[in-house]
Amino acid sequence: PRPILDMSYSRHFLDFQGSSIPSSMKKLVVTKLSQNFREAVTLRQDSPVPLPGDGDLLVRNRFVGINASDINYSAGRYDASVKPPFDIGFEGVGDVVALGLSASADYTVGQAVAYVKAGSFAEYTVVPAKQAVPLPSVKPEFLTLMVSGATTYISLKELGELSEGKKVLVTAAAGGTGQFAVQLAKKAKCHVIGTCSSDEKGGFLKSIGCDRTINYKTENVESVLRKDYPEGVDVVYESVGGRMFDLALNSLATKGRLIVIGFIAGYQNPTGLQPVKAELLPAKLLKKSASIRGFFLNHYLSEYKMALKDLLKMYESGDLVCEVDFGDMSPEGKFIGLESVFRAVDYMYMGKNIGKIVVELPHSVNSKL
Repeated sequence: PRPILDMSYSRHFLDFQGSSIPSSMKKLVVTKLSQNFREAVTLRQDSPVPLPGDGDLLVRNRFVGINASDINYSAGRYDASVKPPFDIGFEGVGDVVALGLSASADYTVGQAVAYVKAGSFAEYTVVPAKQAVPLPSVKPEFLTLMVSGATTYISLKELGELSEGKKVLVTAAAGGTGQFAVQLAKKAKCHVIGTCSSDEKGGFLKSIGCDRTINYKTENVESVLRKDYPEGVDVVYESVGGRMFDLALNSLATKGRLIVIGFIAGYQNPTGLQPVKAELLPAKLLKKSASIRGFFLNHYLSEYKMALKDLLKMYESGDLVCEVDFGDMSPEGKFIGLESVFRAVDYMYMGKNIGKIVVELPHSVNSKL
């Protein structure tokens, strides 16, 4: 029989491993709108553990993902109507520790799940069962697919028009989403060029199939593209913004497509954008019959489940590398506990990560079973 927990009557209830779930928890809360994450966000030590409603799961978070857009969210750029205080963090992987009656039709206590929902930077998060993704086990690699993998998969499928022999430029290629753009473009038999900031990242990119890596700290990206790809590139997967955007735009081939999935160079600026030299944009696009398309995952949620299913299948069959960076090489070591989310965000903006940055949330479970 499937265990059913209706915990609405009780503040203290048992974890599936036999220890009591506390009545309070730690979580991160945006208390002030600012593009400075440390200024915007406060670690609350004694927030009440939320209770799942009838169709909900209570998830004990074991791994949470860091996204470039965490700063946009804490700066209030996504939804001007949301006023502090509000919860932050977009994605998590963990165990179901309690659930509502309806939710128990599809889920059991102890089940591993992943989810995308605001409020994951917390020890426990209530997730509507409809939004959860059942997993075979709690592994940080699954987290890489939830936002980063899905963004890449859907944007390239819907907007990339990839086909054999096309030249694809991926900026910030060794990052959380760049790693998937490289691999999925290779699967489509494209020639892939990736920009990165170190030889170590270049080595990683080669290991996942990148044909040409450009270390922009030691090479001039513009010169390399002009010399090696005089006809231009067919598709650019662009997440940097500022000067890199201009450079990518200028390197487009005839009928080329530039997909904008972010502009990390501007996220920590008060205005959020670094200026681009776009005044010649109409002429540049017309001259090449080129196009620029923006991509925001929330507008493509109808494609999400299918994309995730495909990505999970590829990962489980060994066809997809899901690189996770726990910050082992960062000055203060591995990202463990909610306190280290601040360091993890800094680490990302210093451009140090290879793959998706993930923070581990350890839980001491004293089993009484």
